[in-house]
Amino acid sequence: MKPPCPCGRAAALADCCGRYLAGAPAPDAESLMRSRYTAFTLADAAYLLATWHPDTRPATLNLADGPAPKWLGLRIITHEDQDESHATVEFVARYKVAGRAYRQHEQSRFIKQAGRWYYLGGNEKSG
Repeated sequence: MKPPCPCGRAAALADCCGRYLAGAPAPDAESLMRSRYTAFTLADAAYLLATWHPDTRPATLNLADGPAPKWLGLRIITHEDQDESHATVEFVARYKVAGRAYRQHEQSRFIKQAGRWYYLGGNEKSG
């Protein structure tokens, strides 16, 4: 049996986020969020940049700066559609760097354009 996808769903990577990493459009903002988390676990900067909206995307994304994080898990708290082309996803991602544990708790904003969802940005949440 293949291990589950890093995003936390029970399906294997190829049957879950792997298809989005290979170019298929994510069907909703939550699936894009999960695939972006998986891209972080795989250090796939190209996918992260490609799924980041051009209005807010950085020019480069160097995931090799500093010690590599060990990603421990993703928990989706909420996924809310504002309308057909805007959504938010609140999540907590856990990881360790050099043995120290961290949590990223964020409310992310997404937009759908030309049939594809894109990450716009996010706000750190406390707690």
